[in-house]
Amino acid sequence: MIRSLAAALCLSTCLSSAIAQDAIRSKPTALPVVDTVSAPRDTPYPGGTIKLEVDATDTTQRIFRVKETIPVAASGPMTLLMPQWLPGNHAPRGQIEKLAGLTITADGKPVAWKRDPLNVYAFQITVPQGARNVVAQFQFLSATTPAQGRVVVTPKMLNIQWESVSLYPAGYFTRQIPIQATVTYPDGWQAATALRGKKTGSTVAYDVIDYEALQDSPVFAGTHFKAVDLGNNVTLNMVADDAEELVYTPDQMAKHKKLVAEAKALFGTYHFDHYDFLFAITDEMGGIGLEHHRSSENQVEPGYFTKWDDGLLDRNLLPHEFTHSWDGKFRRPDLLWTPDFSVPMQDNLLWVYEGQTQFWGYVLGARSGLFSKQETLDAYAHIAAKLDTAKGREWRPMEDTTHDPIIAARRPKGWSSWQRSEDYYNEGLMIWLEADAIIRKQTGGAKGLDDFAQAFFGINPGDWGQVVYNRQDVIKTLNGIAPYDWAGFFTKYVDSPTRETPKSGFTMGGYRLVYGDTPGAITKKAEATQKMVDQGFGIGLIVKNDGEISTVVWDSAAFKAGLAAGTKIIAVNGNEYSADAFKAAITAAKNPKTPIEIIVKQDKYYRTLRLDYSSGLRYPRLDKLGEGEGSLDTLLNPKT
Repeated sequence: MIRSLAAALCLSTCLSSAIAQDAIRSKPTALPVVDTVSAPRDTPYPGGTIKLEVDATDTTQRIFRVKETIPVAASGPMTLLMPQWLPGNHAPRGQIEKLAGLTITADGKPVAWKRDPLNVYAFQITVPQGARNVVAQFQFLSATTPAQGRVVVTPKMLNIQWESVSLYPAGYFTRQIPIQATVTYPDGWQAATALRGKKTGSTVAYDVIDYEALQDSPVFAGTHFKAVDLGNNVTLNMVADDAEELVYTPDQMAKHKKLVAEAKALFGTYHFDHYDFLFAITDEMGGIGLEHHRSSENQVEPGYFTKWDDGLLDRNLLPHEFTHSWDGKFRRPDLLWTPDFSVPMQDNLLWVYEGQTQFWGYVLGARSGLFSKQETLDAYAHIAAKLDTAKGREWRPMEDTTHDPIIAARRPKGWSSWQRSEDYYNEGLMIWLEADAIIRKQTGGAKGLDDFAQAFFGINPGDWGQVVYNRQDVIKTLNGIAPYDWAGFFTKYVDSPTRETPKSGFTMGGYRLVYGDTPGAITKKAEATQKMVDQGFGIGLIVKNDGEISTVVWDSAAFKAGLAAGTKIIAVNGNEYSADAFKAAITAAKNPKTPIEIIVKQDKYYRTLRLDYSSGLRYPRLDKLGEGEGSLDTLLNPKT
């Protein structure tokens, strides 16, 4: 984190609190980088501790005002960077377009800056002779409408992501750059973050920490705030649009506390000194579910506690993001770890990082009681059936979908079933479900993927650094649990096109995927919440309740009839479109087999079409095979 002897001596004092926290943080070594500015070096930044001051009081125009004092050890060329490649985003998502009003001074005198044309996140300056600091001042113009991006400030709450309100000097590993942040919040607001500091009035001066850890420690703050101790140094910090949204029952909170205990039982240790769930219950601030090592940023719609039974789809969020403290933050694919935020990340192993996290998220949801066992089984059925509609698997291997965050940047797709999307999440879940079943079979039920979790993620108790891995490390650990052709297993499911999603985890675990005319809990809740009819599993359509088609499954009956997303169904079999009329028409076409006649509007043109489909409504579910407890039942059983 430094450059000269004098600065190093200063840093020994300035970084005292950061060094204390750094005592058990594993540190990966450097990777080859492309030097478009200054290649980062794993040496201390010589200038000393950066002082970052953020004024976050403007909740009307939603402008963060920033003053950053950056100490320097020498005159001459210097590059300041805004973070570009952001951990957890799996893509270059830094919001450089929202940085405005940048001025840089030294000793009160203007310093000219120039943007690097090959890296627009880089600002080049020349430090004047004799200057001890350069001061950067700018504004981060956060979104005032969703059309401008995610809304992070409302009149009642805000979310500070440090990469949006800071610059850092190029040429050093970010873990080698000390920084001390101070934030002034609106009067009366309370703030939560993995950082610790001292509050004076409405201003909080956070302890000195390295820039890497600062970026990994965002803030939620709000006027309606409540913090609940979940045990084991884990806190649920909640902000909401209205105070009544923070009222919960003892049973609801007991399930969250059990989540923390079940995670400890699973992994065998915690990889943090403390952990802060940052949890917003709001329909005003934008949605998020983003992992960090000692915290996570989470948003759900109002009603999480007050309409508990209606919020089934939201209750997978916290188990997933909590799992990331072990899988994704502590253990991290070697090519996803980078020394700073300008070095591109390589996403190939996201089927472990996100796929196994998705797997454990559902397991921990079931073990903690946030999901019932039946709800979990319904979720598995829905996931597997949805993945089977991804006809793009015929040409696009699952691993190639790990590049989708960069390729598509989560923009809508017209033919998502053929193009595929970020299937490494849920198809990764299905792969790991089968891996668990294989381990249990190979060991006669003595071991399961829990043993892999402890052997792979449960090392180095208390370590909140990063330990990197590659595919061979995963295979080696699996073979240590249960010898098997794991290399061939991953080649088959990860590297090669497939006809359908892996489902042996069901059959080996005592269940099979079947279809009926009644939706399971997850599909039913998704239809109600998203106000649509989901018959992607059958006729090949997902249709909003107003008749607009949101999805047409490639090569389905709907596809063959010439339908496309964005088309609106006006009438079904001579009746005005409604969700009930659509379902009734699909059911009626089953016996006798008669085509469904629809009138559609695409742009300003109308057509009458016939859907040749007679298989009725199709909703997925898991049916039990045989008697007694199978390995899938065992997997979902609580451990505490």
